[in-house]
Order: sequence, then structure tokens, then C-alpha cells
Amino acid sequence: MQPLEAGEPRAIGGYRLIGRLGVGGMGRVYLGRSAGGRTVAVKVVHPHFALDEQFRARFRREVEAARRVGARWTAPVLDADPDAPVPWVATGYVAGPPLSQAVTEHGPLPEHAVRVLGAGLGEALDAVHAYGLVHRDVKPSNVLLALDGPRLIDFGIARALGATVSLTSTGVSVGSPGYMAPEQIRGLDVSGAADVFSLGAVLAYAACGSAPFLGDSSAVLLYKVVHEEPELGDLEGELRELIAACLAKWPEDRPAPAELARRLAPDGAAALVGAGWLPDPMVRQVSRTAVALLDLEPQDDPARSGPVPFSNASLEGGPLGVFGPPLPE
Repeated sequence: MQPLEAGEPRAIGGYRLIGRLGVGGMGRVYLGRSAGGRTVAVKVVHPHFALDEQFRARFRREVEAARRVGARWTAPVLDADPDAPVPWVATGYVAGPPLSQAVTEHGPLPEHAVRVLGAGLGEALDAVHAYGLVHRDVKPSNVLLALDGPRLIDFGIARALGATVSLTSTGVSVGSPGYMAPEQIRGLDVSGAADVFSLGAVLAYAACGSAPFLGDSSAVLLYKVVHEEPELGDLEGELRELIAACLAKWPEDRPAPAELARRLAPDGAAALVGAGWLPDPMVRQVSRTAVALLDLEPQDDPARSGPVPFSNASLEGGPLGVFGPPLPE
């Protein structure tokens, strides 16, 4: 986390800001606290999206739908203001690293952890799809690992962005190469089955330590997803079978999220979490992060009480992918 710089807000809505978590293709992410002391992640969109009324309308609808989901394995949407000069949304803060960071620092997850991960995310997607939402950007950096289970973040918001940008938009894409479903790449109608494909790629990454489609450019990755079979390394048995099924080229050949969750954890993901699901090094890392939060205090400055325009550098520096998790600065 980085300290707030001059020109950045000290409060957004009713949330006092503690620091800046990172920057995404759609805006900035701040760590904040409510008046009641709840820690939240406050996400503020880039001003150029605020000028698009079509985006605002979809943002409003999707955020309201996301607030109703309330699935156990998601970060809940707590508050939002799509009508603000610069729209923002506040979600529950998850004290845990993204899967991408955890695998980079500690290596692949053991099979038990991968099963918990897949079952939890499958249950989350089942709930999200029940409300007519399609995430469209399930990837390792949009999955957070907490002591009490995984969390899928930023559902709904990705779909709102889909109305205003295309694959070729500069700096922004609806989805991430290597994790997008073939039909998503082709520009066809996207259903919840696209999220299942992305989940399969995430589970392959968690189990193998590398993505199932590798390449040195976005174009190569997109081609491989559409035309080539995934690389699943030494995966064996039922886990390999389930991941391969998720990565089927045609949507109708993929399992439903609820079916996938049931096969990975017949008694539910929660039953597997209870005895501890993360390897010890990750448990220590998450615990240290949670303890450190207790010492953080909001940076008071009554003169700054809302979103402010970002610099051109921040507008140009967004990575490929929709507004998502904190990215290292």
C-alpha cells in the first residue's frame, strides 16, 4: 500500500481513506474505513469513463445487482455512487493476497487448496449467474486468498465496462488474454459458461504454477485459447479431468459452476476450509497483513472530501484488463 499523495482525496462518500492500494485499467483503489470502523476497498473510476452516460447506466444497474448477490465467497458491495462526478464503489476489504501474488511468491497450491479454491469460486459464480451477471474477467489477480476461504472480486463492474469498450481499446480490455473464453475472444454472445472457462484457467494456474496458455504477446495468447489445447503439466486424476472440462472450447461442453463445486467438494467449500486450507507460509503472510491493518489510521484532511481528477499519467498507465484488484505500484 502507498501513502496518499497531494491532490488525492482523503475521504470518499462516508469513508475516510488510509492509503492507495493500487491502480487498475479502470481507476484507482483505496483502503478506507467507515464511520463504524469497517475496513473497505474504495474503487474510483477514471474520469473519462464518467463522461460516458452509457457506462454510468450499466454501472448503476450492475452494482445494484451485485449488492443483492451476497454470496459467501465474494467481497460484498457495500456502497456506491454511480451519479457522483467520478463514480465509485466500496466493497468489503479482504485481508489476503491475490492468487497471482501467492503463486509467484510461494509456488503452486497443493491439491486440497485447489479443491477449496475451485469449490468456493464455483459457488460464488453460481450465485452471481443466478442474478443475471457475468463476471467476464475471472483471473488470478481477481481472486483473493483469505484465511476463511477464497474471494472473487469485481463481478458486475466488469460487465458494466463491456458496453463501452472493445478488445482493441487502448489500455482497457473486457477480459484478460489467456483467461478469456474462446467465444469471448471471437466477439460472440457471452454467458456464464465463459466464466467457467476462465475459472478452469485460474485453477490450472493455481495447481501448476503457470497459466494453461502461454505466449509472449496478447495476440499469441488469444490464438492459443481459440485453437490449441491447454498445457496442464503433471496434473492427474479427477482434478485434471475437471479443469480440462472447464477449458472445453465450446460453452455447452463445460460443467455448470454448481456441478463443478459439488465435484470438488461434495459437502461444500466451507466444510474443507474449517480445518485450514492454505499452506503454512501463506497463512503466516495473511496473518501479518491482518495484524498490520489494526495499526493503520485514516489520513485526516477536511479540505479534501471526495474524488478528484487523476493525472494523465494514471489515465495512460492502466494495465490490460478491466478495473480489478490492487496492482503493485
